[in-house]
Amino acid sequence: MRYYVCKGAQLNCSMGDMPSILNVLPGRRGWHRGNEIANISDHKPMVHVHPFGLCHSLANPVVATATALNGGILKPMPCIPNTLSPWLGSKPNIKIDHIPVLLTNCKLMCMWAGTIEIIDENNKLLYCID
Repeated sequence: MRYYVCKGAQLNCSMGDMPSILNVLPGRRGWHRGNEIANISDHKPMVHVHPFGLCHSLANPVVATATALNGGILKPMPCIPNTLSPWLGSKPNIKIDHIPVLLTNCKLMCMWAGTIEIIDENNKLLYCID
């Protein structure tokens, strides 16, 4: 079963070392229990998607440089998400503000080779039933 995703949902990046929180800006037309429902356009770095602690990806130039300076031993560096395209895997026929809604099965790709997913750690996610 898939669910809609609301503001405050926890996110996990495969290249980060800690979860983050999804932000949805005010003004959204879709709400559930006082929380804005996200759509696939909620992917902008540092606006919707915040850092995931330390980045472990050598595709990230900052990590690659730090690793080279560390004698080739991986040197994780602070995460700066680089999510330039919308979330993938939504249903095009269910929309919030004329844009497909974000569902729990959607994935977001970071340019630094990370895959960002919606997680249900400690059952604290804010979902709306699909």
